[in-house]
Amino acid sequence: MECLEVFWMKTILVIGGGITGLSAMYELHKWKLENQADVRLILVEEASELGGKIRTVHEGGFVMEAGADSIVARKIESMSFIEELGLEQEVAYNSTGISFIYTDGELKPIPADSVFGIPASIESLANSALVSAEGKVAALKDFYTKNESFTVNDSVGSFLEHFLGKELVEKQIAPVLSGVYSGKLRDLTIASTLPYLVEYKEQYGSIIKGLEANRQKFKGGERKFLSLKNGLSSLVHAYEKVLTDVEILKQTKADKIEKNNHRYHVTLNNGETIEADYVVLSIPHTAAEKLIEDPQLENEFSGLKNSSLISVYVGYDVADSILPEDGTGFITANTDDLSCNACTWTSRKWEHTSKSGNLLVRLFYKSSHPSFARLKEMNKEELLQVALEDIRKSLKISAKPVATVVTNWTEQMPNYLISHPQSVAALESQFAASYPGVILAGCSYYGVGIPDCIENGIETGKRISQWL
Repeated sequence: MECLEVFWMKTILVIGGGITGLSAMYELHKWKLENQADVRLILVEEASELGGKIRTVHEGGFVMEAGADSIVARKIESMSFIEELGLEQEVAYNSTGISFIYTDGELKPIPADSVFGIPASIESLANSALVSAEGKVAALKDFYTKNESFTVNDSVGSFLEHFLGKELVEKQIAPVLSGVYSGKLRDLTIASTLPYLVEYKEQYGSIIKGLEANRQKFKGGERKFLSLKNGLSSLVHAYEKVLTDVEILKQTKADKIEKNNHRYHVTLNNGETIEADYVVLSIPHTAAEKLIEDPQLENEFSGLKNSSLISVYVGYDVADSILPEDGTGFITANTDDLSCNACTWTSRKWEHTSKSGNLLVRLFYKSSHPSFARLKEMNKEELLQVALEDIRKSLKISAKPVATVVTNWTEQMPNYLISHPQSVAALESQFAASYPGVILAGCSYYGVGIPDCIENGIETGKRISQWL
């Protein structure tokens, strides 16, 4: 009897149309066209628009990013997506200026020669207006104390306090570093924040000396960050435009994934079922864990944690020269004086966001602030009033706003705790064993910045194309 082998068109389903899902699908789409492959590519997105946490709002002559507002330039030096998507002429770089910490009722400059608030020279330490003489003396311990126990898996807060002293960390480093990585320093690992610090300590005998010797890596001239002149949503639209051979289903939510032999049945909220060979879960872990009924997976997912962020933009019909200092914004030290964690002087930092030169500021409210428990219960109008009061106190500006955008990312910001790498490794192992072909992707697991997400998407797409 003649043996017949049945072949079917391979189907790849990407769940989640944020920047990770888009870059994964872009990589798969390129592979499909280059190889004239007979595969079906499907992207489903619950929202009415693609982009996830990238969303640009145009109002009152301002360009406002409700989510991510920039891309770290040095992280994309080896990546070609800007050129491939034809966005070279759209690139806008940040303007530089002094950054401040709001403490003791005033704005005090963060020393220019510092990295995330960590002094990159003895002069930077000596000239800091944020730390007392006693605190500066305590930080000198870094020059004569060896690292005998810390590894990259230890707390970055404990590491820095051990060598640089408590005061320098609390008053100058923690406000900056916690602001960037959305968490308390004692809960964050060195590996997930600044892994090179351990290497510098070993090689140079001092964190400060190590940063000083490698300062060019962190200075990078004036072009540290980039955005797009019409907003970062231009990146999302560019990806969508080139995905000509992809079925894109918006306002469509995946409700359930069931394994069926070597394929997966994915039930959608419109009642349809997609049979897929490969499924990419580029959605927050809180959404991913609900798709598969598996107690073991539920246990592993529980190790991942999120934090919250509220963003408030306020635009004025006054020139941004009204700002009290020549800089680009401030970070708030732990204080009851202000409810915000930070304030970016957006029109000063990004010229393209205010073509008229009028003042645009953005305030950030994070779950790490003592006042957040009260703020998260407020509606948008109440949050706006809190922001206006913070502006009045810190910047002495009481003008009436002409444009506002309030965005609430409650429990949607990944928070990489010390146990995060172990939790991700356990999930990867469990999926590989029980659900081969289902892949986790995105900022819940592999990095929160736009370049990290794009790189993760590219790797995911290449991984599947290699399997095919």
